[in-house]
Amino acid sequence: MRSAVLRDGAMVVRDDVPEPVPGPGQVLVAVKACGICGSDLHFAAHGDQMLAAGAEMEGMPDTMSGIDLSADIYMGHEFSAEVLEAGPGTDAPAPGTLVTSVPVLLTPTGLDMIVYSNTTVGGYAERMLLSAPLLLPVPNGLDARHAALTEPMAVGLHAVNTSKIERGEPALVIGCGPIGIAIIAALKYRGVETIVAADFSSTRRALAETVGAHVTVDPAQGSPFHQSTPVVVFEAVGAPGVIDDVLRRAPAGARVVVAGVCMQPDTVHPFFASAKQLSLHFVFGYDPSEFAESLRAIAEGDIDVAPLITGEVDLDGVADAFADLGDPDRHCKIVVTP
Repeated sequence: MRSAVLRDGAMVVRDDVPEPVPGPGQVLVAVKACGICGSDLHFAAHGDQMLAAGAEMEGMPDTMSGIDLSADIYMGHEFSAEVLEAGPGTDAPAPGTLVTSVPVLLTPTGLDMIVYSNTTVGGYAERMLLSAPLLLPVPNGLDARHAALTEPMAVGLHAVNTSKIERGEPALVIGCGPIGIAIIAALKYRGVETIVAADFSSTRRALAETVGAHVTVDPAQGSPFHQSTPVVVFEAVGAPGVIDDVLRRAPAGARVVVAGVCMQPDTVHPFFASAKQLSLHFVFGYDPSEFAESLRAIAEGDIDVAPLITGEVDLDGVADAFADLGDPDRHCKIVVTP
């Protein structure tokens, strides 16, 4: 079958990928849509740095250990798919059912993350394996492309849930890329009454307004901290220097939630946070209940993901899509439809 793979830092299409065979508890599915995540772009460009950081980090398993950058790497973790065939003795939704799942494959030897792998095929392919116990049928006739955005929207929902923000507490979102947009949509979904969003890109600011921001600010024209007195600040940029700038500018007593993923070493002034008694919380990913709630909110129309999709390509267009996503004024989310 066909699959786009990462090879020597570039996306190429293979026509000779072995057909996945579902084992007990697994289901063969046909991929209908898969969003391209910013982390995929970063891994393509800086995979060696990500693997090194994972190997150095203590306190949790290294989910990227064993990845060989000299071999083809499968990717694609924001997907929806149609059930084709269940493995032996497996209770699964009927063939033809549109499903999504957290990107984890249960195997006899443990968990395989459907993120970066030399062996586990991801969503940039015609077909892939999923775990039957983790499948969520897509309700309400939801478009497969919209269902594929369940995963990134769950990231935003997790950040908002972690903040414990109340409806009347003003929120400031720094950065209106896909993570920031997901946070804004989740804040609107939670009924937050004042949402300020900041980004240098006019295109991204317009999208922020579309999904729920009440006020947008160009940081080149003035500090977003002057537009309101935020109780919760969400950092969604993931670049060196941003966290320190937020700590310097945030009002006393604010809660700072870091959702942007910065892979480079950074420097902060702890005094800024200490003197103002700021709360600093780092977030990553989501839990399964948030993933399920994200799907339900999208399917019921409480979160509209349609404006996020700014492009659609087939497998042959994945390489160009990776390049196009480098321009923040052109795209938010490109969806692959194999």
